[in-house]
Amino acid sequence: MDIILIGAGNMGSAMLEGLKEYNVVVVDKNEEKLKELKQKYPNLHFTTQTPNVEDKIVILAIKPQILEQINLNGKAKALISILAGVSLERLQDQIEAKYYIRAMPNVAAMYQKSITSIVGDSEFKDEAIKILSSIGKVIWLDSEKELDIATALAGSSPAWLAMVAEALVDGAVNLGLRRDKALEYMPMLFEGVGAVLNDKHPALFKDIVTSPGGTTIAGVASLEKDGVRSAFIEAMKACYNRAKEL
Repeated sequence: MDIILIGAGNMGSAMLEGLKEYNVVVVDKNEEKLKELKQKYPNLHFTTQTPNVEDKIVILAIKPQILEQINLNGKAKALISILAGVSLERLQDQIEAKYYIRAMPNVAAMYQKSITSIVGDSEFKDEAIKILSSIGKVIWLDSEKELDIATALAGSSPAWLAMVAEALVDGAVNLGLRRDKALEYMPMLFEGVGAVLNDKHPALFKDIVTSPGGTTIAGVASLEKDGVRSAFIEAMKACYNRAKEL
């Protein structure tokens, strides 16, 4: 399967670890970036010039603002776009392809742990899921509105969870625990919570941990007082509104 990845920025580069098993050509204008990636992925092809895309699968991983600058030669077999907020209609106006897919992976793609949302032509659904499963789990959605919501839920929220981890570490340091020791807890803490959430609803998980008059419920009460749920709900709304503006 021939794949042309256009854009080797943070997300495009993150996807390469999973995509390296395919016949991939990576296109980017930044020669230094390409040299760096070539050292890491010597079996892939890297170029500053976009090859003919006729009957190829194109993964578009550029900034949404420069979509209009993209001119491709040939009709792609499929276009998979990871551009936030860029509709299928806009993609169809700009790039010629047989099938169109919008996808939203997250930065965990570099560890094949992305949760990737996709929507688009159902005829290419199975093939798109197969390709993007190389970087983690894939969820097919029913509309572009759902994808824009999922952009906040899965695409942007890792940054917010990183803020939660940083705040927990700061809280431990404030109480007297060494920062290096506090940081040691974070990876397994998040991995463990994720494993439990595969089996239990978040509310049930919380209820299991909070015993009457205990330490955990005291922390929950403090978080509720400071409006932590409202803050995350508003962050989701802000991210969704921003995606629609792009």
